[in-house]
Amino acid sequence: MNNNIGYWKENLRLVAILLSIWFAVSFVFGIILVEPLNTIRVGGVGLGFWFAQQGSIYTFLALIFVYAKKMNALDRKYNVHED
Repeated sequence: MNNNIGYWKENLRLVAILLSIWFAVSFVFGIILVEPLNTIRVGGVGLGFWFAQQGSIYTFLALIFVYAKKMNALDRKYNVHED
């Protein structure tokens, strides 16, 4: 039973970190800080606009791969992986 508690604590910690990153990129950079970031130009558009339109999507995709890799390692650590 104690093994399950450690597994879920690490799992929830990972999810909280990844959701915080996604929140920061999509909401903070894409909405709250859009005007200051738009003073920086990337490929002809403002960085704030880029985060709102593309950056949050790319970040979300990267977080999916990070989550899958970290969960595979966590599953192996607690010996709950699939063979």
